[in-house]
Parts: sequence; C-alpha cells; structure tokens
Amino acid sequence: MVRDITLGQFMPGNSIIHRLDARTKLLLLIAIIVFIFAANNYMSLLLITLASLLVVLLTRISFLLYLKSMKVILLVVVFTGIINLFYGSGEVLWEWQFIRITEGGVNNAIFVTIRIATLVIVSSVLTFTTSPSDLTDGLERLLSPLKVFHIKVHEIAMMMTIALRFIPVLLEETDKIMNAQKARGADMESGGLIKRVRALIPVLIPLFVSSFRRANDLAMAMECRCYNGGKGRTRMNTPHFTHRDLLALIWLLIVFTGVILCNIYFPATVR
Repeated sequence: MVRDITLGQFMPGNSIIHRLDARTKLLLLIAIIVFIFAANNYMSLLLITLASLLVVLLTRISFLLYLKSMKVILLVVVFTGIINLFYGSGEVLWEWQFIRITEGGVNNAIFVTIRIATLVIVSSVLTFTTSPSDLTDGLERLLSPLKVFHIKVHEIAMMMTIALRFIPVLLEETDKIMNAQKARGADMESGGLIKRVRALIPVLIPLFVSSFRRANDLAMAMECRCYNGGKGRTRMNTPHFTHRDLLALIWLLIVFTGVILCNIYFPATVR
C-alpha cells in the first residue's frame, strides 16, 4: 500500500503539459477544482470529467500511475459515496425501517465519487509534470501580490514545495523500515485493529527519527549554500508565458463557458 502512493512524485517528460509554465498548470488545477464543484448536473459533470481525462492523456504518463494514486483513497471514496446514498430528497427507491435511499441520494453519491476521483487525478497531474524548482517559482509568482502586505511569499512557496516533495521520500523510508521489521520477525498484517496499531510503533519511532535527521540535513545544506530567503535572490531559469500557455488558457475559458451553459440549460441534479 505504501508503494502505491504517488503523491508528490515527479515524472520527467516532454509532453505539452510538461512544457507548460508552472503558473499555467497551477491556474488550470485551481480552475478545474472550481469547475468540479460548480457542476450541478450530469452534463456539466461529464464535460469537466472529459476535460480532466484529456489533460491526463496529454501528459503521456501511464494511466496505471493515476490508478495507483486512486487506489490509496479508494476506501475513502467508497465510504463517502455510501454515506451520501442516505442523504437526499426525491423519489424513494428503497426503504427498510429507518433506512431510506432516494433518487437524490443516488445522485449525491455519484457526484461525490466522481468529484473526489477527478480531484485526485488532476492534482496528480500537477506533481507528475512539474519539477520542484518550477513548482516553487510558480507558487511564488502567483502569490507575489501578497508581498504588498509584507507576507514572505518565497518562504511560504518553499515550505509548501518541500512538504509536498518530502511525501515520496518519507513513503520510501517507511517501506524500508517496514521491510526491515518484517525481516526481524515482526507481524504487521495479522490480528485485530489494536494489534496492528501496536505493530506500527516500531515503524513510527525510527520514521520520526529519520524525518528529523533528513530535515536537519536539508537545513544544513541550505545554509552551506548561503540560502537566506527570497530577498535579493535570483533565478537560474526565468519562466515565460508561451503560445502553449495562451492556448491552455483559451481552452480553459472554453471549458468554463461549457460548464456554465450546461448549468443554465440543463436541470440541476444536485443542489
């Protein structure tokens, strides 16, 4: 299960999505998230889902990696969908004592499931196709207007990027520690819930120690390179908007228009 978590991993490539400016990809991600929750009927939801799948195909990354990112939260998606079955109004489809499933509940369950799955997949596109340095620069430039309020934008962007990129490192470390404990005879897969939680203690303690050690090494490496924040700092590569970014923003505007038109001309399925 630990190996299936792909969040934070970067997959080098030369696809059109890889070559987009990091700011454009961040705007695309934010916009698609807004569109997902703005869709209130099946037509608009279908449109934004197809648009998200198109982005996934353009990355030229194996779809199995996206399925792995879904596998980790599959239980959460299924549980959320089941819970939403019992919330809603409309025609009663099935009833037993105090349990009632309505047409609105089925619609809510379908919408919630598709929304969560699309969110995870689209978020994976950003980390799969954007290097840590590009992601930091993109976040910093998008948040640059906050400098007017004396907010340390560069430091915030750096912390967010480091936290995101530490996820695969810590997962790899967790996998190594678990394998080492299993080689010593530790049983982590049998027994009840309490027993399994107790079996994780020998994993968590060395993981915390390793995490602090890695954080200390990173801080020392940054100090040795005279890193002192964003003030007066220059960049080796300066990102620029290109015709690809313009086409991506035009495509985004078309999708936005389609979602709005679908919401206007088709009856709302969920409210």
